Amino acid sequence: MSTIKQRKLGSQGLVVPAVGLGCMGMSPWGTMDTYGKADEKESIATIHRSAELGGNFLDTADLYGPFLNEQLLAKATEGKREQFIIASKFGYYIDDNNRFDYSPNGSKAYVKKAVERSLKNLQTDYIDLYYLHCPDPNTPIEETVEAMAELVKEGKVKYIGLSNVDSETIRRGHRVHPVTAVQSEFSLFDRQVEEKGIIQTVEELGIGFVAYSPLGRGFINGEIKKPEDIPENDIRRLIPRFHPENFHKNLELVNAIHQIAQEKEVTATQLALAWIIAKGHLPIPGTKRVKYVEQNIAATRIELTSQDMDLLDSFAH
Repeated sequence: MSTIKQRKLGSQGLVVPAVGLGCMGMSPWGTMDTYGKADEKESIATIHRSAELGGNFLDTADLYGPFLNEQLLAKATEGKREQFIIASKFGYYIDDNNRFDYSPNGSKAYVKKAVERSLKNLQTDYIDLYYLHCPDPNTPIEETVEAMAELVKEGKVKYIGLSNVDSETIRRGHRVHPVTAVQSEFSLFDRQVEEKGIIQTVEELGIGFVAYSPLGRGFINGEIKKPEDIPENDIRRLIPRFHPENFHKNLELVNAIHQIAQEKEVTATQLALAWIIAKGHLPIPGTKRVKYVEQNIAATRIELTSQDMDLLDSFAH
């Protein structure tokens, strides 16, 4: 077991490694591949290698697949559930035929239904961190969080989180039951959570911040040099950042990051992760390959100076 740095996530007692493992790309999603084709055997090997190195914090959601990703984690953690910290999410309505249209549902009845389904798919009797995946405009956040708080009392969930929410929703939810973590997109490419005051809100309330897509959805590794490099059936073809009109401006940022990384003798992705860690946040880079999980965990050992941070801050947009 590696001596990967541990850190408190929020102020409710959850302790996690300094970098998590985003598992979304390990399963197909509806009719799309998430960031290229996945191989189940390689994905499970990646989870096991991550855990060997101390990276035992896994992030999934019922929507991924749907359900296929949670079922994959069940296989990977079988017989050693207590060695892992599992975060899952609910909140997009999925019917009994596994159909979804991204309509949010945070009603009390759906919270109860969703958690039982996730527990079954994960083959576990508790979820370490359970997030509302997105706010439901038709259900007050207080009702959703109250239902989640009941899951904590019942022992089905240890800690609760909110994802893709604004500051007001965080404050209202936190008043009902302490929120341990807020998860949103954050990277050198996307700093909206800073601009919208969400980072300030979580810091003020003692809530941890989890950064998804910390590598700009694969942009930062530099392998995608032109829009056509993205596979035909890849979900990234739907994301504006990869559209031709934005692509080349974003490529300039990638090249600048690569230049600094070269000088520091680390990879660009490691530099991008180290920047988030140095800000006190928890990145959960997604990968389904052993070599990348090793690189990501090695990023926790990179020390950045205040000058490095200032320079990276000046590039980021």
